[in-house]
Amino acid sequence: MTAPSSSTQRLRVAHLNPRHANPFALEPDADTRRAIAAELGISELPRLGFHGELRAKGGDAWVLTGRLTARVVQPCVVTLKPVRTNLVEDVRREYSPHVHDPEAEEVEMPDETLEPLGQFIDLSAVMIEALSLALPDYPRAAGAEREGDLIEDDAPDTRRPFEGLDRLLGGGGRDGAE
Repeated sequence: MTAPSSSTQRLRVAHLNPRHANPFALEPDADTRRAIAAELGISELPRLGFHGELRAKGGDAWVLTGRLTARVVQPCVVTLKPVRTNLVEDVRREYSPHVHDPEAEEVEMPDETLEPLGQFIDLSAVMIEALSLALPDYPRAAGAEREGDLIEDDAPDTRRPFEGLDRLLGGGGRDGAE
């Protein structure tokens, strides 16, 4: 078994050992993290790591299992103050030559962990995709609240949205005004 390399970002499938685990470790440098942060629209990305392995599955498929760890800084959706979030995500992808990218305009998407197998497996792309999926959609600073965030107890009942409509239209309704 070979030691993980921090510089490996794209692996040629033909060079992977099908009998043993193929470990990987990505630790992007500061410039790369800044570029990823800019691409994803986040303020800062002080820490990012992606570690795992690729294993052969069956005769022609590969399974990637890994763990993404990151610290991200995003602006609060209410106050715009910086919000620091630590992320730890397990990542799994299965690559198969029997899977093809959808070609029609509207298609039903297959299992999201199943990917087409090409000549290369791009670990950087998997890392960035996993990071973008793990980011909080609406980061909030401690104590930040927007108007209307609180649910009021005296909110109108919306289970019968057309109740009283016939009264408005002049029909009188069930109240006996015929």
